[in-house]
Amino acid sequence: MKLTALLVCVFGVTTGEFVVAGILPAVAGDLGVSIPAAGLLVTAYALGMIVGGPLLTAITAGRPRKPLVLGLLAVAVTGNLLSTVAPGYGVLFVARIVTALVTSTFFANAIVIATASAPPEKKASTVAKLALGMNLAMILGAPLGTWIGDVFGWRTTFAAITACCTVGLILVARFIPNDQPGVCTRALAEFAVFRNRELLLAIAITAVANIGALMVFTYLAPLLTGPASFTAGAIAPMLLVYGVGATLGNLVGGRLADRALLPSQLGALAVLVLLLVALRLSSATILIGVLVFALGAVAFSVIPGMQTRVLTTAAAAPTLAIAVNASAYQVAAAFAGWLGGRVIAGPGLPTIYVVAAGTTVLGALLTGLALRTTRERAAPEHDTSVR
Repeated sequence: MKLTALLVCVFGVTTGEFVVAGILPAVAGDLGVSIPAAGLLVTAYALGMIVGGPLLTAITAGRPRKPLVLGLLAVAVTGNLLSTVAPGYGVLFVARIVTALVTSTFFANAIVIATASAPPEKKASTVAKLALGMNLAMILGAPLGTWIGDVFGWRTTFAAITACCTVGLILVARFIPNDQPGVCTRALAEFAVFRNRELLLAIAITAVANIGALMVFTYLAPLLTGPASFTAGAIAPMLLVYGVGATLGNLVGGRLADRALLPSQLGALAVLVLLLVALRLSSATILIGVLVFALGAVAFSVIPGMQTRVLTTAAAAPTLAIAVNASAYQVAAAFAGWLGGRVIAGPGLPTIYVVAAGTTVLGALLTGLALRTTRERAAPEHDTSVR
């Protein structure tokens, strides 16, 4: 039940992050703002995670994890409730930031709690099970939240997320045991780990390689209802298609990363570039549906490898490294929301696919650099063994 309690929380919090993509037009119309302005709500959430993750992880170092997680979840409930009743764009903007401030620290502590009692050979699979909450948010949470928003209004979507996070909080209070000796660490003492250049490069890859896919996901609703001529009612099913692809991609990507971490990541990013170009050139409805599925699969296939790379290069400070890597992912989301808005205001909505492909190429180049560095470091050891 411990893992289930945390999974419910991850599902609720992650749905609150992802669902904005599906209700973006409704929020913009109801609050009287433009689509790019509504897209900044994604940027606001990302910026909150960027700042809140490392800062809160450092401030709360050494605190008992159970009461800490309960406090973080209480803030998330409050932020989503404020989003539900927000009278205008400004209040909604602030509510998104408040909710986001605690998200990275919650995820980092949830991973530590989930893996604390797991044997070494099952820690990775335990993390994968916890990550299922994020996948379910993509498959069920975002489409269901979009459907609720279409039928009952976008405020009801945030009300449902508030209820889910509240249930998660209750489950954590009931089923998460108190800290055992040795669980808590001092994050301030862990900052020395960032002297590791390989860790810094791994975090940089997370920040750059995800921009393209996140840009398309942020503006997926207007991309489908605009250039692709889908109806508003098709957005929720298409988000479901994307989510199913993301779940399968996450599972397959994890297995590929176990076999060849950086090569598989580099190959996936190359395929992602081709998919983005294909989406720009496609007009057939069925083909676009297939490409959206593939986009979700390939975009999420790189996530397990990125997370594993950070964990293996920062074994001495996993909690802080996870929090910072989560912030790096949100750097990508923040920049994606901002850059997508500028593209819409400039060259136009369809150009998002081209710009997204370009940023993905940059991520692939960084991955190639990491692969080269890893092989060069291993080469002298190989030569010594031969001699």
